[in-house]
Amino acid sequence: MERLQKVIAQSGITSRRKAEELITEGKVKVNGTVVRELGTKVTGRDRIEVNGVQIEREHPVYFLMYKPSGVITAVSDDKGRKVVTDYFQEIVEERIFPVGRLDYDTSGALIMTNDGTFANELMHPKYKVDKTYIAKIKGIPEREAMKKLERGIMLEDGKTAPARVKFLSGDKKKQTAIIELTIHEGRNRQVRRMLEAIGHPVLKLKRERYAFLDVKGLNPGEFRELTPHEVKQLRNQAVTQPSKKRGHN
Repeated sequence: MERLQKVIAQSGITSRRKAEELITEGKVKVNGTVVRELGTKVTGRDRIEVNGVQIEREHPVYFLMYKPSGVITAVSDDKGRKVVTDYFQEIVEERIFPVGRLDYDTSGALIMTNDGTFANELMHPKYKVDKTYIAKIKGIPEREAMKKLERGIMLEDGKTAPARVKFLSGDKKKQTAIIELTIHEGRNRQVRRMLEAIGHPVLKLKRERYAFLDVKGLNPGEFRELTPHEVKQLRNQAVTQPSKKRGHN
């Protein structure tokens, strides 16, 4: 048996928090009866309706994808552009979606799932889940510029949390450099905006790691299923690294 709000969230129609609101507002029925109690538990045989529509209960699936550049991190696009779910055509029974965002022109590690509770655990603002990026940037940054990233950069939507930064290489002739940047926030185009703020705009960007996961062995557009141990590790990492203050993820 599982809690009702968890089952609703796992169906992919809404977050766990929103599911709790729907229950208390009397918009959820179990076997035809309105349920308002958050502690209610259900089994696989129970029929659950949200706003009059019966939810489809799916077996949870978890994938690590190597997202190519030039692909939208979404399940659909009104402009007809390629989206990440286009690469999962053979996954017909589960309605999967991306966990968080990865910019259109950024490649790298992206988690895909149909488990809404799992996704919200990874993205919840009060927990730290590191994302590590490799950026090719214009110019060769001075040490002071790197320290600014480490302390946090003031952007138009507020100051970023401190980042971990590592200088990997520089090409004085071409005036480019490659750096590694680790953050735990997920603001829109955050890494690009941070590097632009210190005068070193991004030329190419890849998310090298999501938590402990990397895309080694995968080509752009390929994916693999996460092992049960990896899923457990991600859950543990999400709930055991609380942060006093963190930006939107």
